Amino acid sequence: MNLTLEQDKCDNNNTDVEKLTKLSFMSEGFDTKSAEAKTSFLPQRKPTEGASIGAIQQSLVEHFGDIKDPRVERTKKHQLTDILIISILAVIAGAQGWEDIEDYGSSKQQWLQEFLALPTGIPSYDTFRRVLEFINPEELNRCFLRWVETLVTKMGGEIIPIDGKTIKGTIAQKFVQSGLF
Repeated sequence: MNLTLEQDKCDNNNTDVEKLTKLSFMSEGFDTKSAEAKTSFLPQRKPTEGASIGAIQQSLVEHFGDIKDPRVERTKKHQLTDILIISILAVIAGAQGWEDIEDYGSSKQQWLQEFLALPTGIPSYDTFRRVLEFINPEELNRCFLRWVETLVTKMGGEIIPIDGKTIKGTIAQKFVQSGLF
């Protein structure tokens, strides 16, 4: 009986490892150009059975498809959803500038083509900058929060607000009361 339970645990762990490997592909092989790029000190959370990479990809496309495109029709070489999703995924993976976002898109183009249209390939860093300058930040924030809430629901986790100044150690020590505020 104990051997069966241990085997089940191993099988579940293997499934979790496979899913985590698929999700970690998002930032694998991507290096930022910024010398100040920092790695996350937060522990990685393993996805639950309800989360699949396909569902997460589809959810991302659906949530950011609602944002109004501020560009003139004749200047639309790339789809707005493609630009937004590549930008968001790049920033999550550690991109710290427009060139990093373009590099992320180029290094992940084959994977991105699985769920994005990319009719003319990956946009240039200038395109990312120009388009994102005109996006309504409140609208983008609303869509992002809805997407994160959907992820939390599908993955069975919780959102923990963390103060970046505490993590980076830049808050004055006389104001520190605890690690979480």
